Amino acid sequence: MTYGYIRVSTDKQDLENQKHEVLNYSNIKKLGNVDFIEETISTRIALEKRRIWELIKLLKENDVLVVSELSRLGRSTMEIMTIFKYLAEKNISTHIIKGNFIIGDPDNKIQSTVLIFAFSLAAEIERELISSRTKEALARKKAEGIRLGRPKGSISKSKLDGNEKEIIELLDKKIPVASIAKILSVSRTTMNHFIKSRKLKKLS
Repeated sequence: MTYGYIRVSTDKQDLENQKHEVLNYSNIKKLGNVDFIEETISTRIALEKRRIWELIKLLKENDVLVVSELSRLGRSTMEIMTIFKYLAEKNISTHIIKGNFIIGDPDNKIQSTVLIFAFSLAAEIERELISSRTKEALARKKAEGIRLGRPKGSISKSKLDGNEKEIIELLDKKIPVASIAKILSVSRTTMNHFIKSRKLKKLS
C-alpha cells in the first residue's frame, strides 16, 4: 500500500501542488494507487497529537510512504529521526521527492544506512547546539544580574489550590491536619506545607 502524507498551513494551492508532486512521482516509480493523509495542523503541536502519528501506527510492513520534502514530516531533525525510527522498525520505505532519496529502500540498504547515520549525526549536533545556546543565554542573563529560577517568596502551584476555604473550616473545627490530609487525599507533609505557605493557620 502506498500513502502520500501532505501537511499544509491553510494554503489550498500548496495542498494541490503537493498532491500533484506525490501522484506524479508515484506514477514514475510505479508505486500504484496512493491514499492521501492530509494535515493542516502546525508542527508546533506534539508529534503524538498529529495525523502523521496516526499514519505511522496505520502503516504495515512493506508499505510505502511518499512526502514532497523532509520538512513536511517534522519541525526538527530530532523529530524527523523519531519518525524514521518507527518507520524503520516496521520496514516502511519512505520516499522523499525533493532530494530524490529513499529511507528504507530494500534495493539500496547502503544508501539507507548512510542517510540514517547522517540524520542521526545531525540530530546529535542539533541537541548540542540547543544545549550550548541555552547555557550561553543563562550565563548572559546571570552576567546581566538577572535572577534565575523562581522569584524569592513566590508560591508554587499545588493540587490543593481551590480548597483553601474547606481547609480553613476544618481547621477552625479543630480537625487534625493528618485527618484533613486524608480527607483531601494528600500526605500530611503536603498539607502542612500548603497551610504554612498559604498562611491559612499557624502550625503548632
